[in-house]
Amino acid sequence: MTLQRRLTPGLLAVLSFLASIGPFATDMYLAAFTDIARELGAPASSVQLTLTAFLVGMGVGQLILGPLSDQVGRRPVLVISLSVFALASVLMVFSPNIGVFIALRAVQGIAGAAGVVVSRAIAVDLTEGAAAIRAISLIAMFVGLGPLLAPPIGGAILQIGDWHAVLAALAGMAVLMCVLAAVFVPESLPPAARRDAGLRAAVGNFGLLLRNSEFVLLICVFGLGFGSMMAYISASPFVGQVILGMSPLIYSLAFAAGALAMILSNSINARLAGKVPPERMLLLGTCLGFVAGIALTVFAATDTLTIPAFIACAFTLTGGTGLVMSNASALALSFAGRARGAGSALLGAAQFSVGGLASPLVGAWGEHTAMPMAVFVVTATGLATLGAIRYALR
Repeated sequence: MTLQRRLTPGLLAVLSFLASIGPFATDMYLAAFTDIARELGAPASSVQLTLTAFLVGMGVGQLILGPLSDQVGRRPVLVISLSVFALASVLMVFSPNIGVFIALRAVQGIAGAAGVVVSRAIAVDLTEGAAAIRAISLIAMFVGLGPLLAPPIGGAILQIGDWHAVLAALAGMAVLMCVLAAVFVPESLPPAARRDAGLRAAVGNFGLLLRNSEFVLLICVFGLGFGSMMAYISASPFVGQVILGMSPLIYSLAFAAGALAMILSNSINARLAGKVPPERMLLLGTCLGFVAGIALTVFAATDTLTIPAFIACAFTLTGGTGLVMSNASALALSFAGRARGAGSALLGAAQFSVGGLASPLVGAWGEHTAMPMAVFVVTATGLATLGAIRYALR
């Protein structure tokens, strides 16, 4: 397939859908957590580990696949990886025990990382400046449809089937992603712009980026912002359904309200690109998350958390996270130059590594209190806010 030199609306839509691998793979089966735990005879912490395995796999996969796409091109890495992702998704439907489930989730995460890291790199290959911020924001806005649509879809499927049916629907989506990548995504990185091949070259690209203090600060803010949201996502089935007594469908609809905030914040961010400095929008996003974290902590400490308060905090947190992720990623990739795949990989590694830590840390304290979730959220968003302030004052 010939090289493409500009980002068309159709290609942007496909890339956005491919980048939504993470939200769909994490959010569609959340309402089935309790059913999975019961049928497989696994404790809540083990079921939450399936989320951790996927997120850690996504982090590791991006470190491998991002630099590889800088060396051999974006398209082959994307198509082959999504084929493996689709296969792992199909096999996961037939998991006989929690151990196999966790292992397949890790494979799924490693291969599915291409949807995130390569899509983001292609978008930045074909844009620059305010256009890049706009493209990243629009991708993030579309990705926000994942948390908006996945929980209600999962909840609706659970009304007529079981958790196997939810995983089957996810497998069908994985196959569709693979087909779309193979048919519609062109190569965006010309041979002359590719980096030297080999492990040493890849490590060198990472080293070059990690010696840039501004880039490191941005990936830390990016990772902390995502980690705070993952603490909420991983604990929300137990907080919403066990503590607050929501039904699976009501929980899914309430969860979707938070995802709506991410769509709205990225829509606003795209409109303001080129008018308001991205570092200012980044700081606004971290502050919104910090306010949500403080409120969650107060409600949890005083045992006054209610369904409306939980939804309001989720709305504020995810809206702020939308601003953090789109602006931090666009600013960070502006430092990456020709090594955008490596830069996108480091962003993703920070994102999913911190997110992967959030789930077991929150789950280890049990499923009958919202305090672990609140403490993680307020800590992560507080540190992210300090980082954003330092970047703005650099």
